[in-house]
Amino acid sequence: MATVGILLAAGRGRRFDPCGVHNKLLQVLPGGELIVVASARNMLAVLPKVVAVVRPGDDLVAAVLQALGCKILVAEDADSGMGASLLHAIRHTQDAGGWLIALGDMPHVQSSTIAALAAALAAGAAIAAPTYQGRRGNPVGFGRIHLPLLLALQGDQGARSILQQHPVLEIDVADGGVVQDIDTRFDLPLPL
Repeated sequence: MATVGILLAAGRGRRFDPCGVHNKLLQVLPGGELIVVASARNMLAVLPKVVAVVRPGDDLVAAVLQALGCKILVAEDADSGMGASLLHAIRHTQDAGGWLIALGDMPHVQSSTIAALAAALAAGAAIAAPTYQGRRGNPVGFGRIHLPLLLALQGDQGARSILQQHPVLEIDVADGGVVQDIDTRFDLPLPL
């Protein structure tokens, strides 16, 4: 059973654009690629299966990710929080050997980091997370042993409680992308 990539792309990005006019995941990076495309492409370069979770009505994000090769899951309760979106993905991939959970607004994570995390899971790590200059980042990998805890997620807590209560194999990486997300329009020079 292989590790499945889960790309969480169901948030509303209200810190990026409180009015909801500009979807941050569809903004263009300086190199010309969409934020969500870069995030997905780095996972697809390493993992044989990537599931992208989108919110209802976000047809453009879904279409772009599907065209790349992601399996699309629409989380009807995405507005309940990240935990609800993650739970939706876990329920649909329960047969996986593990899960590597990434965020759609973190386009700078290198594929080498994703490969290192996937290798740690394949070698038996229960939880693996990257660290950059002493800071823990994303994506985070969970071994199959944590399936019951992942299936118990709810609301906006995500998997943070699991990380706080269980040992985490930290993998030091030279990849600042693991701590660099795009939360506001000031995180990326974008014409708005």
